[in-house]
Amino acid sequence: MKIYKNYLLVLLFVFTQTLFASSQLQTLSESPLDTTDVNTPIKQNKVNGLIVLDYEVISLPDNQSIDLLGGHYLHQLNDWLYLGIGVHAPLVKGDYGGFMTLDATIHAQRKVYGDLFVNGGTSLGGGGGGSSRAQSKELSGTSGFIKSYIGLGYELNENISVGANYTYFSFRDSQINSSQVNFFIQAPVSYLASSYANAGKAVQSSYNLSESNENIFILEMNNIFQIDPTGTKKQTINSIALQFSHFIDDSNYLFCEGEVGYKGLPLYNHILPGVGHKSLISSRVNLYSQVGIGSGGFSPDEVDTGSGLLINPKFSLEYLLTKKLGVSLSSGYLFAPTGTSKNYTIGTAINYHITQKYKNSNGFNTTDDFKYEGVRFNLFTQTEFDAKTDDKAHHDVNLLSTQFDNLIGDYWYVPVQVSIAYNDFQGSPGYGEILAGVGVQNKYVQSDNFQNFFQLLIGSNHHGIIFKPSIGTNYSLSDNYALYGQFGKTISVNSMGLYQEGRSFSAYNIGVGLTYRFSL
Repeated sequence: MKIYKNYLLVLLFVFTQTLFASSQLQTLSESPLDTTDVNTPIKQNKVNGLIVLDYEVISLPDNQSIDLLGGHYLHQLNDWLYLGIGVHAPLVKGDYGGFMTLDATIHAQRKVYGDLFVNGGTSLGGGGGGSSRAQSKELSGTSGFIKSYIGLGYELNENISVGANYTYFSFRDSQINSSQVNFFIQAPVSYLASSYANAGKAVQSSYNLSESNENIFILEMNNIFQIDPTGTKKQTINSIALQFSHFIDDSNYLFCEGEVGYKGLPLYNHILPGVGHKSLISSRVNLYSQVGIGSGGFSPDEVDTGSGLLINPKFSLEYLLTKKLGVSLSSGYLFAPTGTSKNYTIGTAINYHITQKYKNSNGFNTTDDFKYEGVRFNLFTQTEFDAKTDDKAHHDVNLLSTQFDNLIGDYWYVPVQVSIAYNDFQGSPGYGEILAGVGVQNKYVQSDNFQNFFQLLIGSNHHGIIFKPSIGTNYSLSDNYALYGQFGKTISVNSMGLYQEGRSFSAYNIGVGLTYRFSL
């Protein structure tokens, strides 16, 4: 199937940008800034999107059915077209714990009569997993998949819509290749943002924002201690977790956590959305309590998470080093209701507060503490070529990647990158990477189409800790959109037993795609 060839997703992104490269496409319009008067408010614009959850049960010819819950964030390009990313994971049917996908989705939606709307779209991505290593190949084939859907929805009110789609879901060379009905629920989301060029400028606004705008990125080194394991893998799982928390008021937040093992069981993974509460202990100390409900694990014969459903209550104690940077200790209990896996967890983390709440009754009127912060979302494909495992060459690995960049001043930024392969690695599906690090770039100037960067990332892949330096550029299509390109190298970290013995990995990588950028 030709859809899995290199850079097909890039062609899709570029086609979307070219087709809708007009002033109507841009949700965030460029606004002039009067630099001679510091009291001139910077224009903010409303950005819209959709959060979509869907559920479907897929029949398999030689195995139990698998049920998949999909979650997507879709950014609105114009009044009917959306582009976004999402995941799928199993919940309560069969023994498929650890099955996981990542995709890019183009979605179209238009009202046809009153509150009734028609929608449809296509997702392309990769993933893998199954009840055993051997069954994973049957279930996930060579990792790449396509999902197409069309259906009807109804807007119950301005905050919620429901509907059903006729869906085709197919992994290449696998048992998943069927059509079925799925059911979905969607909610609109919106936020105020400004031009990317305004990053670093002081906020001068007469608005009095009553809601919290605090967000936290958390990079955690976690330890999953198994309690009376029944699977063949009984050792402690050392993992890397990334969590994004968004506060809906001063104390309560929603979060989504992705976690992957790097030692003990490097292929372990889970994704846990949930809710949490922050308690202020002192001016520098916070206590967080949260509960995540999601899916994950590994093949159930090795770690028995059953169908994949996981529940994780967790506490963490944070000490703020600065207004933006904190360190924390965490402890939790992770268990699988449909399996036998029970674990307690202990972790240490770095917490980066992306935005803080500065409010008074007269609105924002300070210039020292509150500034616009630049944000970039990069969606791209990577090819890891000249790939070797202990000097044994194997074919290229094609990855779908998404990277979030938070700018720190004009020249520095914090990148977080997640990737999953849409072809096989060493004959098996499901190769993935999760990384974070630091980057440096030239200052953004609207008259210069190129903004170049160099970044250092560290994280985990199929067999342990990897180091990934790269150079690249964003080529401006407009203030908010740019073409993305990067070149780098992936190197396993073999010291201190951080990579599996005899599986040293190295590869060069090249990636191209699309960047969406703005300031908050």
